[in-house]
Amino acid sequence: MIKFFCPLILIFFFSCTSNPSKINRSDLFYAYNDNTETRWSSGENLNGIKGAGGKENNGAKGHPTDNIDAGTTKTLLDIQAQGVINRIWFTINDRSLPMLRSLKIEMFWDNETKPAVSVPLADFFGLGQGMVKFENEFFASPEGRSFNSFIPMPFKKAAKIVITNDSDKKLNNIFFDVDYSLLKNWNDDFLYFHAFWSRDTATTPGKDFELLPHITGKGRILGTHVVVNANPLYRKSWWGEGEVKMYIDNDSGFPTLVGTGTEDYIGTAWGQGAFTNRYTGCLTANDTLDKWSFYRYHVPDPVYFSSGIKVTLQQIGGNMKSVVREMQEQNVPLIPITVDDMAKSGKQIFLYEKDKLTSLKEREDLPENWTNFYRSDDVSATVLYYLDTPSGNLPAIPAVNYRTAKL
Repeated sequence: MIKFFCPLILIFFFSCTSNPSKINRSDLFYAYNDNTETRWSSGENLNGIKGAGGKENNGAKGHPTDNIDAGTTKTLLDIQAQGVINRIWFTINDRSLPMLRSLKIEMFWDNETKPAVSVPLADFFGLGQGMVKFENEFFASPEGRSFNSFIPMPFKKAAKIVITNDSDKKLNNIFFDVDYSLLKNWNDDFLYFHAFWSRDTATTPGKDFELLPHITGKGRILGTHVVVNANPLYRKSWWGEGEVKMYIDNDSGFPTLVGTGTEDYIGTAWGQGAFTNRYTGCLTANDTLDKWSFYRYHVPDPVYFSSGIKVTLQQIGGNMKSVVREMQEQNVPLIPITVDDMAKSGKQIFLYEKDKLTSLKEREDLPENWTNFYRSDDVSATVLYYLDTPSGNLPAIPAVNYRTAKL
């Protein structure tokens, strides 16, 4: 496992996987590394000042927790140094989804005023549909009541992490640790960690949802967290036929990377149940409430870009032709795409034309088979990535009323 056999991967893990010659014996967990000094930032020693931990109450657990008033911000780390964040842990007493979406985690690198990370707390940790017990490569909630991140986050000059309470009520009892290493030497190949969150409460049929709008620079996509609240208008039709597309560098009209479906993207097939694996998983799969949340991390299959990238997800679902026809006749917002005819003719029957809406009522020649169609759902996503600059140019996180709507 990468994390156990190359701890300095927590500084720049992908340099180890892409160029094994960069690994030396000092990177091994059983060898001393004189390039690092270990620090923990917590309520008992904010910023991890050397020799200053646990001073309150004569060292007898004097400051394990804090509160965050409504509309205020709590700083978890604010240092001027060179290093890498290895782990973030905390817990709070109010773990309801409205509070988790109202809390915002932000990270600033090298004294930039614009955050590289600005994401609702729930979504950053992959819990966009609420708390569950899980562990994967980068995140964990061992008993469904805490938050752990093991993503390596290098910084050259400074690091700042804050939590903002955008709700209208006080948050009592936040416990936290930010574990980091000070570095004596810097590698110019190191990249800065970024995360972007977006939501569309009613996607447009025929228009792909942008998981990550176009960004410029050199970097790597680390992974995605996606949340779907399926639209009840579609009568429990399957929502996950959409393909993930990645437009790398100079791609314009069509992407270089494209998958075959949403459940395929996370490594499963023929629908999507709940499961948790190291790099792929679905933490929520609720057919009754039409709610799903899932993730994929591009570690064994790295996605690099040299000048820019855009990532999208098609908004496509499917059902039998007769069901899709009935919905179309009832003016449910949809655009027919294909009818499956693989068993008979060995192909899909194409229906989609950009300037013309195919009427299934008028196509009696079509077989009664599976029919894909563009649809409209409530989709939100967090994309985790590395970039060669400490800040970017993406839009600011939406206001709290939009983040918490329709939960």
